[in-house]
Amino acid sequence: MVKWLSVGVLIFLFSAPLMATEYEDHDGMLMNHGDGHLMDMAGGMVMGQNADTLPGGCDSISETKEITVHAGHKYAEKFPGRMFAFDTQEYNFKPCTKLTVHFINEDNIRHQWMMHGLPKYLYPKGMFHLEVSGPAKISGTLILPPGDKTYLVHCDIAQHMEKGMKGQLKVGKGDGDLPSIPGVTAYVIPDDYTASLPELAVAAVKAAAEVVTSVAKVDAPAKAVQPQEDTVISGVTVIGLAIGLLLAPFLARKFKGMSVSEAVAAIFELLRVGIDFTVNLLSSLIKRVFSGKNKVLPGR
Repeated sequence: MVKWLSVGVLIFLFSAPLMATEYEDHDGMLMNHGDGHLMDMAGGMVMGQNADTLPGGCDSISETKEITVHAGHKYAEKFPGRMFAFDTQEYNFKPCTKLTVHFINEDNIRHQWMMHGLPKYLYPKGMFHLEVSGPAKISGTLILPPGDKTYLVHCDIAQHMEKGMKGQLKVGKGDGDLPSIPGVTAYVIPDDYTASLPELAVAAVKAAAEVVTSVAKVDAPAKAVQPQEDTVISGVTVIGLAIGLLLAPFLARKFKGMSVSEAVAAIFELLRVGIDFTVNLLSSLIKRVFSGKNKVLPGR
């Protein structure tokens, strides 16, 4: 009995953190910095907060809505090739809706819920923005403009949108769908997971060969204009071969019995000696030239 009771206590202790994840609530910590910009000392941020001013064309608030948006890695698991995502990728509201967004970041990194394209006379930079380091919760309110329009909502942290954390918010009927919204619209550049690694390698080699071929075809007319060499062996080649034949006996005696590393070190030493000799020779020549010019001729 005691044994089973001990096992039960251990299971409860280890599972308790998994059953209850605590989120830091930033709503009571935010300080108003003006122009709808709220921040706190813990890194929470709201930009474009507007709970009172009606956008132009709205005579009144059509309805009041609240949504809770979850953000995290686990919501991307249903989208192959994605790393981050919101729990919902599409939203729809009436024009002139007063919308409060409760944003819950479930990852231990920073995420955003950012909406673009809003009227700039009311929303600075034309956006509404929630941002917090997780796990945490932050909330903000805006009043949607009139008319039918589709707005992009996404996380603007580097590569988070590209890795799947984006959606679309339609006001009224919207004005179409945005591309590459996970689970909603087709990707502009679709992922392909059907090929194996060897097949991908072969495809990459073929693509590289096609690029080389196309470049060669483009350069062909220019190369045809250039004069062609009459012989394969040029004068520079002959001189190089002659120098090599002359130096071969000396180098053979110099490097005889040496290891590869010793031979390399000897070559560098010869280069150093040659460079020093050349520098000293040029220096002496320069001194002679200038010393000759500075001589004072005897008076007549």
